[in-house]
Amino acid sequence: MNMIRMNEEYTQIKNFVLDVGADMIGSLIFAAGLICFMEPANIAPGGTSSVALLINYVSGLPIGMLNLAVNIPLLILALLYLGRTFALKTIKSVFINTIMMDFVVAPFFPVYHGDRLLGSIYGGVLVGVGISLIFLRGSTTGGTDIVSFLVQKKFPHFSIGRAMMIVDGIIIGASILVYGDIDAGLFGVISLFCMTKVLDGILYGAERGSLVTVVSKKSRVIGQKIMDDLDRGVTYLKGEGGYSGENRDILICAVRRYQFARLKAIVHEEDPKAFVIVTEAGQILGEGFKREEVK
Repeated sequence: MNMIRMNEEYTQIKNFVLDVGADMIGSLIFAAGLICFMEPANIAPGGTSSVALLINYVSGLPIGMLNLAVNIPLLILALLYLGRTFALKTIKSVFINTIMMDFVVAPFFPVYHGDRLLGSIYGGVLVGVGISLIFLRGSTTGGTDIVSFLVQKKFPHFSIGRAMMIVDGIIIGASILVYGDIDAGLFGVISLFCMTKVLDGILYGAERGSLVTVVSKKSRVIGQKIMDDLDRGVTYLKGEGGYSGENRDILICAVRRYQFARLKAIVHEEDPKAFVIVTEAGQILGEGFKREEVK
């Protein structure tokens, strides 16, 4: 029993270290794209970080601290309505992101003052890579993600992708007014496009999510851990091995794109010999995902 407890503690510590490591590296790359390329080119492609850029342009206050301030009310709402695990992970990521912006990248990294188009492209790519690394550990950078999840919670039939598009579109429109330059909005769209393409290329199941089928002797244990860690429901089907003739449970679970890496790690931790089938899901309807409107 002590050995099992020690293994669980070791796994928790390892996961925490990996989470913090991903947050640090991802936030460093994210901050480099934002501060070294987007900020000097007057580009704000969406999200709370872009709101921070716009306020910084007017006030001159540090971008990281502004990003944290904008996120605080959203983080409180996430804690109240989106679950403790999601909120605490996001709070950790936002704080690390703030440190990287104001105390690492801004003072020490060189700033690109060249072609504005290149700034929008490289800025979008770097921000996309940084967010992807954070997503891969089951966390987010806050901001638009929280707003989108809250909108879907209030209006379940409204897709998260559409909510994010509307919020980012409003911010890009505001950037045209703040910078007094229509090109700021156009370059912002280019940055947002590059960022989205990078996210789609790095994260598995980039469109909507993934449908995972797990065949294992420990399906019940794996399923319970998925429900505890990811707050995702699972379904068990009764199956029989064609060769062995053994009866076993087959686990089916649908997850969002940023949750897949953690699900895969859970399966490997509990049963390295498990048989796993992953299917890209173009659309997922039901509890926790998009609800189809009844006509």
